[in-house]
Amino acid sequence: MKKINRFFTSLKIKFNSLLKNQGFVRYSKNTIWLFIYNISQMLVSILVGIWVARYLTPARYGLLSYSISFVDLFSVFASLGLESIIFREIVKNEENVENILGTSFILKSIGAFCMFIPLSISLLFTKNDLFTNVLIFIIASATLFQGFNVITFYFKAKVLNKYVTIASIVSLIITNIIKIILILLKSDLIFFAIVIVLNSIITAFTLIYFFKVKEKINFFKIIRFDKPLAIKLLKDSLIIAFSSATVIVQAKIDQVMLKEMMNTNEVAYYSIALNLIAFFGFIPTLLKDSLYPAIQNAKKVSQNLYNERLLNFYRLNFLAFLITAIPIYFLSKFIIVFLYGKEYYPAGELLGLMSTRLFFTNMGVARSAYILTENLLKFSLITMICGTITNISLNYIWIPHYGAKGSILATIVSFFVTTFALDIFYKKTRGNCLLMFRGIVTFFRIKI
Repeated sequence: MKKINRFFTSLKIKFNSLLKNQGFVRYSKNTIWLFIYNISQMLVSILVGIWVARYLTPARYGLLSYSISFVDLFSVFASLGLESIIFREIVKNEENVENILGTSFILKSIGAFCMFIPLSISLLFTKNDLFTNVLIFIIASATLFQGFNVITFYFKAKVLNKYVTIASIVSLIITNIIKIILILLKSDLIFFAIVIVLNSIITAFTLIYFFKVKEKINFFKIIRFDKPLAIKLLKDSLIIAFSSATVIVQAKIDQVMLKEMMNTNEVAYYSIALNLIAFFGFIPTLLKDSLYPAIQNAKKVSQNLYNERLLNFYRLNFLAFLITAIPIYFLSKFIIVFLYGKEYYPAGELLGLMSTRLFFTNMGVARSAYILTENLLKFSLITMICGTITNISLNYIWIPHYGAKGSILATIVSFFVTTFALDIFYKKTRGNCLLMFRGIVTFFRIKI
């Protein structure tokens, strides 16, 4: 009994000590704000998203999903891969923050305008009618306001996620209320595309307001262009931009190809299944964010400890896959009909098939911990490019015969190429690949 009392007394002292630590309190609050936003976004987006899908019906919902995916393929021109670079530069050079923000804003704004050139050229090779192209251009115009996202990276670098979260939640609430009003008014599809633009506008101006409140200065007054800094930022972001483009193409090309080779209904069914599967994508990311520091620190201690923690990490991610994928596989049709109605019944079979995708999502995120620790980013980019080429090639072969099912199978094969196939042939990653297989077959030996 005395030992138990001493344990709780010690625990209380440590907890009180942490509460007095300003750094701990600051970063804890920062994490809590992020958690609040992520949960809010997931719940609201799914609930309102279900209502929107039911109202629009598969044909119109599929057209909206296709238009969003088509624009996303060119979004790298607006982002330029600058996000993490801006964050890094603000942390490293606090005295040059205004130059960094102003130059980054101009670069991203120029990129957003330039995006319309390749987008317009690409539309010439599609089978789209005038209405679909108008829909795409409306959605694409939302990227014109993404330059203001540099304020987001400023707040994150200053550990002030509270402002980012509030801005995002304000936009989330307003735009979803508008979506509900549009449904009640039986509005046309084009208004739902306009809401996407409105979301970017509200977020941008809310961020501008909080920047003025925090820094006591109008954001527009610090906009200036530093050419040497711009060249440096673009040079540093080149590989990241290329990697981002590869990831986006692999993620979005399926829906674009389904519409071009089949119809919007297939896009709708595929999109519905993908959205539900994506909901569980936060699990491996959360595990990585929590356990990556322990894995990285183990590398400094010994190779054995490092391998043991990686092995345990792979076991944990495979176990998480089983816990989520098995119920989804067996309940997929019931889930779709219950949430979206009988009109979306074909999405049930796709959801069951797509549950296997969670295996590659979980193991891919787990693998990225090893890739980051060993600094194998260039090799990782090569695997992503090979996976993307595989995905596009198999889509061309399988979509005409199997529709959305063929697209899912193509994605699964491409993920296998990205996550496992090339790793087994590369000397530096072969040992880790075997460790992943070992973690999969011995998941029941997981050590907490």
